[in-house]
Amino acid sequence: MPQIQTKYVKLNYVEQGDGYNIVVFIHGNLACIDWMNLVLPKLPESIHYYAIDWRGCGNSEKPKPTSDYSNYSMFQHAQDMIDAIRQLGIKRCHLANHSTGGIICTHMLLIAPNMFNKLLCLDPVGPMGLNLSENINLFDAMKQDRDLTYAVLATAAPTLFDPLSLQEGHQPQFARHTTQEQKDLYGHLVNQAMKVSDGIWSGVPINLTKEFESGALRERQSEIAHEHLILWGEQDQWIPRAHMDEMVQRMPNCTLKVLQGVGHACNLEDPGRFAELFCNYFK
Repeated sequence: MPQIQTKYVKLNYVEQGDGYNIVVFIHGNLACIDWMNLVLPKLPESIHYYAIDWRGCGNSEKPKPTSDYSNYSMFQHAQDMIDAIRQLGIKRCHLANHSTGGIICTHMLLIAPNMFNKLLCLDPVGPMGLNLSENINLFDAMKQDRDLTYAVLATAAPTLFDPLSLQEGHQPQFARHTTQEQKDLYGHLVNQAMKVSDGIWSGVPINLTKEFESGALRERQSEIAHEHLILWGEQDQWIPRAHMDEMVQRMPNCTLKVLQGVGHACNLEDPGRFAELFCNYFK
């Protein structure tokens, strides 16, 4: 895959389609651009799609984290993405995001509002951040244990698995309806998660907690006039529904659509439905 040199780091990206209807996708934590692999074949050529791996993720460079993980802050990821978009020659585009990509996009809108049109947010971390202070040890343990990472990430896509197997003390087992494509991609995504840098494993929970505790970004929601459509899975165990409702209440142009029958990752659990929503929004 091609890479783009930003001011501080070289980032991996993928491009599909052609034309001026440009959508840039920002992925979530412990993730990579491959989380959209089942969706991309369903997108038309008229949507000019880009996705960019964060620093420390996928096939992007993985700088050594500073002692306070400030070089892996949400603001830093936002600066990386803006620089990459500019280096790609994109003057203005739409944004799509998933999970922690949501708060990165919020920073992007506030840094360079005139670069962006409307946003599609899939189960996003909102401007309020997340309090993950009690989960630091879990992330440290996941870094050392693929089976644990496999089990934790399964809760992001619960409808792919037998519900009983997601209970504590069990190893997740795929549901009967899960396709081989979904099974293969899930295994690949777990493998990719195991390769992220320490700046991701430790830096993201620390920096999301800092965002939550400071409340600085949360207080600026009313400044964000860009059109937002939030898609939130009714079985999402990671992102509180109350955070989505707050975004709708405090952002001037924000709408929420609750997705029945999926959890935190419609792009994996029901890629056909997500592709349809994606295309209808950005047509």
